[in-house]
Amino acid sequence: MDIIELKATDLAAMLCSRVCHDLINPIGAIGNGLEVLADPNQAEMAEGARDLIASAAKQSRAKLEFARLAYGASSTSGTDIDTRECERVARILFEIEKADLEWNVPLILLPKHKAKLFMNMLLIAAMSVPRGGQVTAAILGDAGNERFEFTSKSDPEKRQKTLVPAGCAGLLSGIPEEGFVDARGIQPFYTGILARMTDMDINIGLENEMFFLNATPRSQQQAAE
Repeated sequence: MDIIELKATDLAAMLCSRVCHDLINPIGAIGNGLEVLADPNQAEMAEGARDLIASAAKQSRAKLEFARLAYGASSTSGTDIDTRECERVARILFEIEKADLEWNVPLILLPKHKAKLFMNMLLIAAMSVPRGGQVTAAILGDAGNERFEFTSKSDPEKRQKTLVPAGCAGLLSGIPEEGFVDARGIQPFYTGILARMTDMDINIGLENEMFFLNATPRSQQQAAE
């Protein structure tokens, strides 16, 4: 099968749908909390409503910060993104994720599309441990030949297996199992687009109950073969 090529308008529409999907619940929760606070007959629920609003606002901010950097043009000037900005956004995201983040990334400048690839790969790694665990993010290699390496493992106390997010392998390759891509699978599909744009080869899988997701410059991959 050939790699699916989306029209720019379809890609934009699906990414917008993904952002809306991520935000609809926390924004709705803020609205619900405000309605409770405005109702004098529910005064006893006020404290819980304030907690709900605070939690939902935190989730909304984290998701918006991530979307701005991983999907959008970002406010960062120039064509490079400092990994300190990637770390800042990653830390905010993992405040609402159930997993813990280990950040093994040097202070370097990444071309914008590589930075977007790295952040989208981070989200997929977080999805592999939906009930909590440890996610490790690392960048190795010289400037211009960076390798992105992610591993994750579920918390054994949660009795939840580490998993490869459903359909991710096919979506990353641009050849989804269903034969088409929709808004539900657009994030890993977009990650694959970024990998191809930056001449990176992606490997994903499980080994000894450890999830791995790596991106290697195509030139290095070809030399290894």
